[in-house]
Amino acid sequence: MTRIAASFKNSLRPLAVASVTAMLVLSLSACSGLSRRDKNLIVGAGVGAVAGAALVGGAVATVGGAAVGAVVGNEIGKK
Repeated sequence: MTRIAASFKNSLRPLAVASVTAMLVLSLSACSGLSRRDKNLIVGAGVGAVAGAALVGGAVATVGGAAVGAVVGNEIGKK
């Protein structure tokens, strides 16, 4: 890698970090208007997807885990 390319890459790093941070903050603020039940559904889907991927592996297990987690989160949110 040339010095110019390395310098260009290093100068974009702070911009990339700021962009990712801004997207994370905006995506979290989008959840502020959700009901407790909706938040539980989303958390359940995320946890289920991670569990499916970790326990079984593969895309089908990840999607299946997300579906089961969403149902469980939805049921917990009803209470």
